Amino acid sequence: MLQQTQVTTVIPYFERFMARFPTVTDLANAPLDDVLHLWTGLGYYARARNLHKAAQQVATLHDGVFPQTFDEVAALPGVGRSTAGAILSLALGKHYPILDGNVKRVLARCYAVSGWPGKKEVENTLWTLSEQVTPAHGVERFNQAMMDLGAMVCTRSKPKCSLCPLQSGCIAATNESWSRYPGKKPKQTLPERTGYFLLLQHNEEIFLVQRPPSGLWGGLYCFPQFASEDGLREWLAQRHVNADNLAQLNAFRHTFSHFHLDIVPMWLPVSSLDACMDEGSALWYNLAQPPSVGLAAPVERLLQQLRTGAPV
Repeated sequence: MLQQTQVTTVIPYFERFMARFPTVTDLANAPLDDVLHLWTGLGYYARARNLHKAAQQVATLHDGVFPQTFDEVAALPGVGRSTAGAILSLALGKHYPILDGNVKRVLARCYAVSGWPGKKEVENTLWTLSEQVTPAHGVERFNQAMMDLGAMVCTRSKPKCSLCPLQSGCIAATNESWSRYPGKKPKQTLPERTGYFLLLQHNEEIFLVQRPPSGLWGGLYCFPQFASEDGLREWLAQRHVNADNLAQLNAFRHTFSHFHLDIVPMWLPVSSLDACMDEGSALWYNLAQPPSVGLAAPVERLLQQLRTGAPV
C-alpha cells in the first residue's frame, strides 16, 4: 500500500484491510472482488491484484509461511528490489539496502547526484550509494530511519536542514542547493481521451460491468464505457433499450499517470432489471445496500452523486 502512496493516506485502508484479512491464508482464500472492494479509493489497483496473487503464492508454494530469502521474496508479484529489501531488513533484520522515493531524495541531496532518479543510470548510482551506506548491523533501524528522514526532514519542499543529522556532510545543504536534487522528471504533455459512461438506473439499482482482469481498472466494476455517444446509443439499440430519456451529466476529468480521461456521464432510467444482463460479469449495484465489489474512483464518485439525489 505504501508504494506510491503516503502513510497518512494508507493508515485507514491498512487497518480495514488487516481487520478483514488478518492472515496471509485469509487473504489468499478471499475472492478478488473482496480485496478490490477494500482497496477502492486507494488507486493503483494492480497493487491489490499483485498482493492477492502474492498471498496465494505464499499459501501454495511456501505452505503459508512467508519466504525468507531475497530471491523468493522478489519473485512474489508486485515485489521489486527495494520492497524485497525493506521486507527482509525491517521484518527479519537481514542486510539489504532499500531505495524508495524518500531514500532517493536523501541520497541525491547528500551526495549531489544529478538527474532524474527514474533514469536507469541515476538509479544505479543511488543503489550503489545505498549499498555503501547500509550498515552491517542494525540495518532495520537504519533503513527505517532513512525512510523517516526523507518523509519528515528531507522533504520535497522546505526541508528542515537545521534538524537533519546528516547536515554537516550533505553537499546540497552545504551549498544551499537542495532544490536541485533529485532532478525532476522531464516534462511531458499527457494525451487526452474521452470516455462516455452509461449510467443505467432502475430505482436504487445501477448497472455495472466488471472490467477484464488486466489493464486499466482491471477487475473493478465500472459503468459501460464508450469512445463516443454514437457508440453508446448503438449499444443501447442493440439491446432494445429505449434511449429517449438519455441525459448528459456534468463532465469531469480523471488523470492517470499516462493520460487524461475526460469522462462524460450519460444517465438513463430504465423500467426493467432484465435490461443488459447478458453482459457476463455484470450486476445491478444497489445504492442503499452496496455489494462488496471493487470500484474505480470515478465510478464511486458518480455513485455517490446518484445517492445524494437527482443526477441532473
